[in-house]
Amino acid sequence: MSKTENVVLTNMCMVYSGSKILVQDRLDPKWPGITFPGGHIEVGESFVRSTMREVKEETGLDVSDLRLCGMKQFTSEDNTYRYIVFFYKTDRFTGELRSSDEGKVFWIERSELDSYVLADGFDKMLEIFENDELSENYYYFDNDWHCENL
Repeated sequence: MSKTENVVLTNMCMVYSGSKILVQDRLDPKWPGITFPGGHIEVGESFVRSTMREVKEETGLDVSDLRLCGMKQFTSEDNTYRYIVFFYKTDRFTGELRSSDEGKVFWIERSELDSYVLADGFDKMLEIFENDELSENYYYFDNDWHCENL
């Protein structure tokens, strides 16, 4: 069995200030809805720097002091690749908030999140961001998709 595989590496960052969280209303028809900013990690790019870059591109904010707080992963139905999302969070940022072609970004009270249409599976990812006892959001396919938070 090979010890290497095709992998897509991505990131997502929860930026917060007190009881407020920064959310993005994604425009992508493949995965629309409310989520946190993030994106793909470029070849040769560090995970942290890629997250800082993605947040800047999608929100206009410069973030720092990112803390790795978990991950999401799944393997494609045909087992041709694994998709990994590294989850970071921070309350350290500067700059002026602006939206991008990825979607509208805005601050909300965390307690109001349930009144928005969330991106598919984002509720399960949020558990990893907020619960220090969990570290992985794992999807697997067994005649249908299943999700475990570990």
